[in-house]
Amino acid sequence: MDEKQIWNDKVADAYDTPGEGMFSPDILNVTVQRIEELAEHGRVLEFAIGTGRVAVPLNDRGVHVTGIETSPSMIAKLRTKVDEATIPVVLGDMSATQVPGTFSLVYLVYNTISNLLTQREQVECFRNAARHLTSGGRFLIELWVPELRRLPPTQNAVVWQLSPGYIGLDTYDVLKQHVVSHHFKFGEDGNAAVGRSPHRYIWPAELDLMAQLAGFELESRHEDWIGSEFTSESRSHVSVYRLL
Repeated sequence: MDEKQIWNDKVADAYDTPGEGMFSPDILNVTVQRIEELAEHGRVLEFAIGTGRVAVPLNDRGVHVTGIETSPSMIAKLRTKVDEATIPVVLGDMSATQVPGTFSLVYLVYNTISNLLTQREQVECFRNAARHLTSGGRFLIELWVPELRRLPPTQNAVVWQLSPGYIGLDTYDVLKQHVVSHHFKFGEDGNAAVGRSPHRYIWPAELDLMAQLAGFELESRHEDWIGSEFTSESRSHVSVYRLL
């Protein structure tokens, strides 16, 4: 699946869900607050900035945000909110594209590093973050924990969300460490729409090794944005790495 085909105009137009899901104030406010704290009044760079879910409220708080984004459609949606002078964005791959200047913080939220489908690309993403950071700068990643323990014997699919009008289903290829997320949406008219996105899942320990290869050390890891303890039962984590 080509990235531009996945994150096309149709997806970009439907991506924002103001007040709901990942746009819920309960989620978004603490996310933005934590990133602002880690920025320590410096410039920040968002890999895969998307439609500006996090970048726009950060900018509203006075944080200088720059972005890298692979989808022209997502950038076009962002441009309906802020102009290029307010939040500059470079079109390109977050594992290789560089932007001018240095930053105190690079961040990647909402599982987006898993959109890079090879281990090599994911390692290069860490190295690209390091190239953009000042000495002692931080790289923040929000990522889900693979739920392989929920896979019944001989089955390769897990339902991760079931709600009125929506089913979220992941299918696993454990040999290649790949997942395809299937999103089924049902309208009141009885019609259904299906969206799919491929991912390469990463265990926390593997993520830490990628960080070491790029010159980082783990500074903190929590289950969520409010600092809950990360445990063996956690379904996601917010990990902060510091450049040595």
